[in-house]
Amino acid sequence: MNNLFREISKTVILNAADRALCESYFELVNVSRNSIVEEQDKTPQYLYFINTGFMRLFYYDDGGDEITTFLASPNGFIASFLSLIHEKPAPENVECITDCELLRIIRPNLIALIEQSENFKKFSLVIFEQVIALSQIRANDLATLTAELRYKKMIKEQPQLPQNIPVQYIASFLGIKPQSLSRIRRQIIL
Repeated sequence: MNNLFREISKTVILNAADRALCESYFELVNVSRNSIVEEQDKTPQYLYFINTGFMRLFYYDDGGDEITTFLASPNGFIASFLSLIHEKPAPENVECITDCELLRIIRPNLIALIEQSENFKKFSLVIFEQVIALSQIRANDLATLTAELRYKKMIKEQPQLPQNIPVQYIASFLGIKPQSLSRIRRQIIL
C-alpha cells in the first residue's frame, strides 16, 4: 500500500481514516505476464494500481490486429476508464505485459471510497482528468507529430518503456509499424 499512498499524497493528504478505508477496499493480486485482466466487450469490474510491472490497453481492429491505446508503468492506474465509470462494455482489453503486482479495487468499493472520503473524491477527479488529458494529447500527437517525434517524446517522458515493453506494442501505441520503429531507433542511436 505504500506505493499507492505515496502516489495519492502527491495530490491530496490522506488522514488515518482515509488510509484505513483504502486498506479495506484495495486488494493485492499478482498476475502473470500476457494475462488479460479485463476483456474487450465486457463491463470492466476493477480499477488497477500497478505496484510493479507494465500493462496496456488494446483492442482488436477489423483485421484482427492488436491496437495498443495506452501503456502504464509502475505507480500508475489503469482501467478502461470511461467504461468503468459508466458501467458499459469496454472497447479494449486490459493486459499485463509483464508479471505484475497490482492493487485493485472493484467498482462498487471505488464508489463507496469516493463517497466516504473527500480526499479520495478529489484524488479520483484528478486521475480521471489526467486520463482525459492523456487521451487528448495522444490524439493530437498522432495527428501532428511525425513518428520519430512521437517516439522521442515517449522516451523523454517515459524512458522505462523501451526496456520493458515489446517493440510491437510500442509501435502500435505510436501508430506505426514495428519495422518503422526499428528504423527510427537505429537512426536515433547513430
